[in-house]
Amino acid sequence: MSSLGIAFALLGAALAALLAGIGSAIGVGMAGEAAAGAITEEPGRFGKVLILQLLPGTQGIYGLLIAFITLTQIGIMGGSAEMSLAKGLLYFCACLPMGFVGLWSAIRQARASVASIGMFCKRPETFGKAIILPAMVETYAILALLISILSIFGIGGLNI
Repeated sequence: MSSLGIAFALLGAALAALLAGIGSAIGVGMAGEAAAGAITEEPGRFGKVLILQLLPGTQGIYGLLIAFITLTQIGIMGGSAEMSLAKGLLYFCACLPMGFVGLWSAIRQARASVASIGMFCKRPETFGKAIILPAMVETYAILALLISILSIFGIGGLNI
């Protein structure tokens, strides 16, 4: 057993939450700026542009979920927090997809949300299409979430 193993696992959990959270904070802020402009022109648009603003916020939630799952699996939130260096490095690596894809996809999703807010303001009847465009970016955040979850649970069964 190595105290470095738990340190690497904790670093992975922290990075998943931190990077995805940073991406979401940037993304929601970018979309919020566009939403504020849209609402200034027409206050009745608030509900619909709020939906478009919130879309880039999901990556931060996914990163937090990965951090919680990791902390639970490594024994920090109950149980024994002892593990080998190899296992700790595996947990670290398992958290990286959500961290990096969460950071990048939230920012890219915000750009799509900003464009969709502009589209909706010019043609309100396109709201359904305006949601689909940034939602397509969400697909990759969900794939990163899935691979991180599968990896984390897979590591728990390894005897290394």
